[in-house]
Amino acid sequence: MYRTVLKPLFDFILAFSGLLLLSPIFIIAMIALFIANDGKPFFFQVRPGKNERLFKIIKFKTMNDKRDENGNLLPDSERLTKVGSFVRKTSLDEIPQLLNVIKGDMSLIGPRPLLPKYLPFYTEKERRRHTVRPGITGLAQVNGRNTVAWDERLAFDVAYVENITFLNDVSIIMQSVKAVLLSKGVTVDPTSIMKNLDDERKGSGM
Repeated sequence: MYRTVLKPLFDFILAFSGLLLLSPIFIIAMIALFIANDGKPFFFQVRPGKNERLFKIIKFKTMNDKRDENGNLLPDSERLTKVGSFVRKTSLDEIPQLLNVIKGDMSLIGPRPLLPKYLPFYTEKERRRHTVRPGITGLAQVNGRNTVAWDERLAFDVAYVENITFLNDVSIIMQSVKAVLLSKGVTVDPTSIMKNLDDERKGSGM
């Protein structure tokens, strides 16, 4: 009952309440990023959700759109703005995803929605991460966030899906709040310490 009825209800109530509570921070961050990113405070990207259905995730835009002389986007590390770096480090970039939760595309707790290009590279067991709504935070995020190797990170996702309970979700929320306050496990530029999943598994011959 919790998984199918109470969890979605709690998601909506808590996301709506959270958005109202955080609205002053939301507005300040939006204005700062509007200025830093030439009028583009939000970042939209297609991600696979429950049952691999595609949806558009919304986050605060932490990188500008500067390009080189050939018209190609500069590396992420060169496009990350000072405001964007602060927003990432404090996890403020996740706040707009409360709108995704209210819409029903996401949950507060669940496997993080990754890129569609990763779909062919999951094992059958890892595909179970897509049997539930993706989350703003999850078991992998409170166990290292961006610093966890892909195999371990995806194993955490499956472990969560196999044991969804109210107490587990409360524990993950409390650990997530602690991690944010301590900036624990945060890597402003994840590409600096780990490969994309598709590149890693192509290299392993998968």
